[in-house]
Amino acid sequence: MAPAAAPAMLSSSNAEHVRETCQTYGLSEGEFGELLARVTAAKATAYCPYSKFRVGAVLLTRGGIFVSGANVENASYPVTTCAERVAFAKAITDGHRGFRAVAVATDISPPASPCGMCRQCIREFCDLETPIIMFDGDSNFSVMRLEELLPLSFGPEALGVQSQA
Repeated sequence: MAPAAAPAMLSSSNAEHVRETCQTYGLSEGEFGELLARVTAAKATAYCPYSKFRVGAVLLTRGGIFVSGANVENASYPVTTCAERVAFAKAITDGHRGFRAVAVATDISPPASPCGMCRQCIREFCDLETPIIMFDGDSNFSVMRLEELLPLSFGPEALGVQSQA
């Protein structure tokens, strides 16, 4: 089986890239701009004294609410919590369900995608069509749908539970 092709690298300062992304994934340009601003701000709040690898995440709910999170490290690495899981924990405990987009920001290029554990967390609460927008330190980005990041996924419905997506 051939490896999946890397997603295209796009620039948030290129109006055509932003417009096409918004049209493809059902976002307004204002929502895209807000995701970028908030995920960059979230990344700045990361607690990462060990790895120095800052990650921010922002969720856009179907109701238009933005929920942010950042990675929180621990001297005992398995206790570390990724930005995406922090954002989902905040959103879910605040009563939010139904998410339209997930944005993730790092300082590296190309931008990092969510880790396997976070992909599974996203799968719990998002449908497979949800766009995952990944930004680098220069606000360049790539986008993949959840089903592309987590093919042949295992979700709540496999256990007879209705999805929260």
